[in-house]
Amino acid sequence: MSATPTTPLATATPKVVRAALLGQPNTGKTTLFNRLCGVRARTGNLPGTTVESRVGTVSIGGVELELMDLPGTYGLHLELPESRLCRDCIEGRIGQCAPDVVIAVADATNLARSLRFVLQALRRKVPCVVAVTLADEARRKGLSVDAAKLAARLGCAVEVTSGRTGEGVEQLARRAAEAARAGLDAPAHVTRLAHLPTLDDDVRVAAWCSDCVRDSVGGQRAVSAERLTDRVDAALTHPVSGGAVFIMVMAVLFASIFWLARFPMDGIDLVFQHLGGWVQAWLPEGPLRALLVDGVVGGVAGTVVFLPQIALLFFMLSLLEDSGYLARAAFAADRFMRRFGLPGQAFVPLLSSHACALPGILSTRLIPDPKDRLATILVAPFMSCTARLPVYVLLISLLFAGHPWLAGVAFIGCYATGAIAGLLSALLARRTILRGPARPMMLELPPYRRPSVRTALWVTWDRARLFLSNAGTMILAICVVMWWLSAYPTAKPSAELEARFAEAARLREGRTLEAIAQGAAMQVQAESELAQAQQLGSFAGRIGRVAEPAFAPLGFDHQLTVATLTSFLAREVFVSTLSVLQGTQDEADEARMIERIARGRRLDGRPLLDVPTAAALLAFFTLAMQCLPTLALVRRETGSWKWPLLQLVWMSGLAWAMAFAIRHTLLALGVT
Repeated sequence: MSATPTTPLATATPKVVRAALLGQPNTGKTTLFNRLCGVRARTGNLPGTTVESRVGTVSIGGVELELMDLPGTYGLHLELPESRLCRDCIEGRIGQCAPDVVIAVADATNLARSLRFVLQALRRKVPCVVAVTLADEARRKGLSVDAAKLAARLGCAVEVTSGRTGEGVEQLARRAAEAARAGLDAPAHVTRLAHLPTLDDDVRVAAWCSDCVRDSVGGQRAVSAERLTDRVDAALTHPVSGGAVFIMVMAVLFASIFWLARFPMDGIDLVFQHLGGWVQAWLPEGPLRALLVDGVVGGVAGTVVFLPQIALLFFMLSLLEDSGYLARAAFAADRFMRRFGLPGQAFVPLLSSHACALPGILSTRLIPDPKDRLATILVAPFMSCTARLPVYVLLISLLFAGHPWLAGVAFIGCYATGAIAGLLSALLARRTILRGPARPMMLELPPYRRPSVRTALWVTWDRARLFLSNAGTMILAICVVMWWLSAYPTAKPSAELEARFAEAARLREGRTLEAIAQGAAMQVQAESELAQAQQLGSFAGRIGRVAEPAFAPLGFDHQLTVATLTSFLAREVFVSTLSVLQGTQDEADEARMIERIARGRRLDGRPLLDVPTAAALLAFFTLAMQCLPTLALVRRETGSWKWPLLQLVWMSGLAWAMAFAIRHTLLALGVT
């Protein structure tokens, strides 16, 4: 439904129109953005800031619309980080972000509240178009919005839209481009302001909003549905029942990562298996083939094979957030978190840190109290991020092979261990270096909605693309470097080993099956000894042996030490590094790769990953600070190296102590 008839745009205008999408939280703003831009959107920081935003393009009527999805805020006039950011962006104080037009989002299901925000946007000296979102949901509740009457009240174009169904989306893009092309006529703007209430007169603003709703909204809400919502809210926000529901939801989510992701993982296994075989068949034997097969294909395969699990986690978290459940979980967690010195607002940053600590730390800017914010920043890396998933999958698959339910419980246990360690660390910090009470949280619960699969797919695509870009840059570079460190200097077989190779070749040419089998076994044994000599004499082996004494009490040999040290640059390269060092990089099939790593041997012939060592390694990765980008961001957010160094020392020391305790407890119990 449009407020005015659609008119064609002039195709001679080559200018790219920059539009800013503004709105309150939970008004369908991001869903609308995804419907408009889809895969044409990219994620990045706003120029000159550390705040993540999404920018996409829409081509309509010969004009390209560049759409910027700004953070949701309850008001442009508030002294909050997101409010200041939106104001600075609209007024052109952030890089090249000054918009040509503002698209103000209003929730059709709660128009009176949204109009207060729209009023603030209308009083800015920027062309404005209003998008009334969630039209489909409003109709289900018995409400309808007359765009023409509302446009007459507001003095600007109004479009009734639904990001879920696509209703009015194309018309909205045209309206925005038309408004930007027409510009802001000063006399008309003054006339419009004369009919709008001033922001400092709350009584007149409330009356104006009520008049707008009375004139433009028809129908009546279903009271019985609201009563049912209230009863559901009471259960989901209760400390006991709400916590129980949250645990069950997370259990289903993490268990599904093991089950549902198996099918696409098998497909990725097959692709890399054929790719490695094709490269090996077409290139002659030599350093180039070894680099491509062992370093590039094998190394990246060891990480990319876990992409389905990461994508599935993002997809399901997006569905939970879109449904309105995560806000209830945050409210239920508030009373619990305050016992550990954290505010309820810390729930979302800590939950976001389960995807990646970087956006979680950035989102702490919405926490008003400086000590609350700093405490949240310090413990956010304890949350198990998706970069740890490949390590978790590898080690849990070794420890609980053939027991998917136990594997799922162990998977939840890793997340729970990190969360408990973070909460206890926050409690310690708030009672020592960050003394002071945590503020209670005030949160507006969004309405329950049927989650948008389309939106969840866009979020998953965006995050998976970022993961793959890392695999194509940092992870690939580390894989190549680790291959070079493990391949050079090249070990030459001793005279005794050369004689055994010759004897194996002679036996394999024998006429009896017994001689052939004996020769093959001798060949395998000789190759294994040569590979061990190569590991010991390579640069990687030398580095690992230098640092090995620090990790020896945890059961780590030089191979595990090298992989652990390398993962400090990016946790997800641990598996790739270990696969290169173990010579399993040619195994594109994940099950075979895990099996060969499980059968891996140390230089003295002992198993590489016995049960105590694998359990200690799992505990170490659950708690350790092993992310250089996170430390750099904490330095930037806190303005001092004191806090990231404190994080590094505390988390690494705690991880080492926990791994030591678990390993030696298992050894004392006779577990091998």
